[in-house]
Order: sequence, then C-alpha cells, then structure tokens
Amino acid sequence: MKTETLPVPGATLHHEVRGTGPLVLLICGGIYDAAGYTGLAERLAVEYTVVTYDRRGNSRSPLHGPPVRQSVAEHAEDAHRLIAALGGPAFVFGNSSGAQIGLELAVRHPGDVRVLVAHEPPLFDLLPDAGHWRAVAAEVEAAFAAGGAGQAMGVFAAAMGMAGDEPEPPDDPEAAAVVARFAANSAFFVGHEVPGFGAHETTLPATPVIPLVGAESAGQPPHRATRALAARLGTEVTTVPGDHGGFGTHAAAFATILTELFQEQPR
Repeated sequence: MKTETLPVPGATLHHEVRGTGPLVLLICGGIYDAAGYTGLAERLAVEYTVVTYDRRGNSRSPLHGPPVRQSVAEHAEDAHRLIAALGGPAFVFGNSSGAQIGLELAVRHPGDVRVLVAHEPPLFDLLPDAGHWRAVAAEVEAAFAAGGAGQAMGVFAAAMGMAGDEPEPPDDPEAAAVVARFAANSAFFVGHEVPGFGAHETTLPATPVIPLVGAESAGQPPHRATRALAARLGTEVTTVPGDHGGFGTHAAAFATILTELFQEQPR
C-alpha cells in the first residue's frame, strides 16, 4: 500500500493506493475514513488499483482554515481531483453520504465514472416526507450552534433511529487509533456536514448507477431513500449482506459482488 497526499483547494487529502489494474475509488461516508474500507480494499486490490481516502476535514485530511458548512459539490470535486491525479476514469463505490458524493461526481464529471455502485445514500429529498428531513437537518444545525456536538448528535440519532449497541473498545493499538479518529470526526460530521448534505437536492446522472440496500436495514431511512432512487432511475435495487455498514462486516461478500458488478461494465 502507498500512502500519499493531494493538495486541493482548502484542504489536503490523505489517500491510500493498493494493487494494480483498473482504477476503483471507494468513497466513505459519515464519520469514517480510509481505514473503514481496509478489508474491502485489500480484497479488491487483487484485481484493481484501489484508492481510499479521508474526506476533507476528517482524520488525516485537514482543512486549511476553520471548519465551515460542507457541501456535497465540494466533496464531489475532491473525488474528481483524486481520479484525475490517479489517471481515471474509475469504478466508484460509495456508502451512505459517500454514495451521495458519488452521484454528484457522476453528474459533474460523467467521464470520471465507469459505474457508480451506491450503497444506501441518504437521499432524503427523494422521499415523500422530504420536508421532515430538511427540518431535521436544520434542527441538527441549530442544536450544534446551541449545545455543541453532543446535543446535535442526539437530535440526529433520534431522527435516524439507527443506533446500535456500543462496541467494545479494541485492544489492538492500531484499531484503537482508528476508533479514536472516527470519534473525533463525529463533531465535524454532525456540525458541518449534516446541515449542508441534508439540504442538498439530488440530481440524477446519465452515468450507470447500481443502488445497493442491506438485507438487515429494511425500513431505515437510507434504505428507503435508496429504493426511491432506484424507482427514479427505473432500475432494481441489489440486496447485499448486512446493514448500513455491511461493507465492513461482510467485506469478502461485498468484494465479490462489486467485482461482478464492475466486470459487467465496459472498460
């Protein structure tokens, strides 16, 4: 694995490159960074050049100034800059808000994306209760301004209804460092990403898009939003193992599924 940095307007992007072959870009969402894709990336790297990265403002990709409200468009431009620097086009996989970024990338730079595999993007503007979700994003922003990250995360978690059991702290120092980075990213996510990403209006690209939903996440907001995306695209969803984080808990199965989906596309 090679670890590199790419200066971009307003930030420096930490990214990791594994393997050889056609380019694959994995875009993480939420509080995750490149490490969240380690298991998946190592399996895909048998056949592909796989790029993972920390999105701007998260973990090892610092902003050049104070935190500001983030936009899907700016994060899509970062993905474009990485693909351009690494000799794209690329097969693109995104989870959660990473899939939301992937859609905007495909709209803005269709030549960058061979196919986008979108795993449970939170495209709440496509849902019948879109107004509710815009209000939630505004409430999260107000809670962050009034009471900080903890209060804002409480509002966000209550609205999403997706909280799971608190995991045990890892014994391995490297794993513990990853968990600590994710925890540190929480404030940036809830304070600076959720408001802007929640207000984003989805545009559908002409690039091929394959929507994925988790077998264990039925009824959850991102799962419902992905089914709404598939309906707008006139396609079917592909059901994959696990829940919203299935790419991590079922990395081997995801690698097999993604390889099959990528190989169905013209190179």
